[in-house]
Amino acid sequence: MGDHIMMPDWPEYGDDEAKALLEVLNSGKWGSTSGDVVATFEQEFAEYQQAEHAVCLANGTLAIAVALRASGVGIGDEVIVPPYTFIATASAALFVGAVPVFADVDPDTHLLDPAAVEAAITEHTKAIVVVHLAGRPADMDAFTALGARHGLAVIEDAAQAHGAAYKGRPVGAIGDLGTFSFQSSKNITAGEGGAVLTDSPKLASALYSLVNVGRVPGGGWYQHEVVGYNLRLTEFQAAILRVQLRRHPRLQEIRERNARLLTDLLSDVDGVRLAPDDPAITAHGRHLFMLRVPALAAPGRREAALKSLAAAGLDRVSPGYVPLHRNAAVLREAQAITDRLGQPYPEPNCPNADQVCTDTLWLPQTYLLGTEDQTQTLATTLTTAITTALAGPVADAPA
Repeated sequence: MGDHIMMPDWPEYGDDEAKALLEVLNSGKWGSTSGDVVATFEQEFAEYQQAEHAVCLANGTLAIAVALRASGVGIGDEVIVPPYTFIATASAALFVGAVPVFADVDPDTHLLDPAAVEAAITEHTKAIVVVHLAGRPADMDAFTALGARHGLAVIEDAAQAHGAAYKGRPVGAIGDLGTFSFQSSKNITAGEGGAVLTDSPKLASALYSLVNVGRVPGGGWYQHEVVGYNLRLTEFQAAILRVQLRRHPRLQEIRERNARLLTDLLSDVDGVRLAPDDPAITAHGRHLFMLRVPALAAPGRREAALKSLAAAGLDRVSPGYVPLHRNAAVLREAQAITDRLGQPYPEPNCPNADQVCTDTLWLPQTYLLGTEDQTQTLATTLTTAITTALAGPVADAPA
């Protein structure tokens, strides 16, 4: 496979983060109820994503739960989600007593299919969670139209889509609400953390209360107007995030340059399928570089390619998600809710998700932060590993 490849580490950090952390430490104001660093980051991040309001909280998983609660989603309501996503997209619905209903994805993009969503709508449907997977914006024109036509809340799961834009508009407040993650792997990170964006003052007030134990903006300390969680971000996390936000544009330029180069280098490789260009995507979040190789679905072949890549130093190339619509824990919890309410649970039928789960490869965003030479070596190594795996024997299928 050639030389062992060294790719950039993550996160990128330096003296600016250290200085920001020390300022919070020395202030003695470590929580957002006494300091102003979280509030300042909320304003900066909202401006970055061209949203009117941002509310930060503990993580991206609970950001979805809070967005659902703010939208009025509750016990027994159905929330349509994609099956090709992180489990949090579905489990957040369960956290608020709602039922995740799976609609299939487009096999060319791995993104939620608007036609499949419309077919999944029932009298119990209350919201759609649209995932901008890998940083690629979904078809927000179609989803906002669906929401308006059927009276549904549209929530953007933009955990992987910092800086992404659809038709010139940054994601996050195109729908009713948008959620972000600042977990360790994300392109803007504080180790953990999340945010919810909206253009609605009413929803922003609801978000504030849900994150702040039911308090109201400007209200008293023991004035709890609703039942809310306690999910506040710390001033330390916000201090790091402010610096990471300033780093983001420069790093995104590098990711975009290398992603385009990698696309060019892989586009003619036999068997490789890359997502098509879409003029509506005016900025890609570039959290993952994803490719499909349908022939790798044969038993043992994808595993052989991954083993070869790991031997060459690319041990963070991943097979990606497994079918969430087949996750026993999620289905068990959803079925328990519908059984208790005497509702039928919609049987998941997601053949496209089943297929892409067998033949997809992911490259993490750190692999897009190298030099042009590293990116060319990356493409060559990927091509060799895939070609070799396809030429090898097919393993016996599991019994």
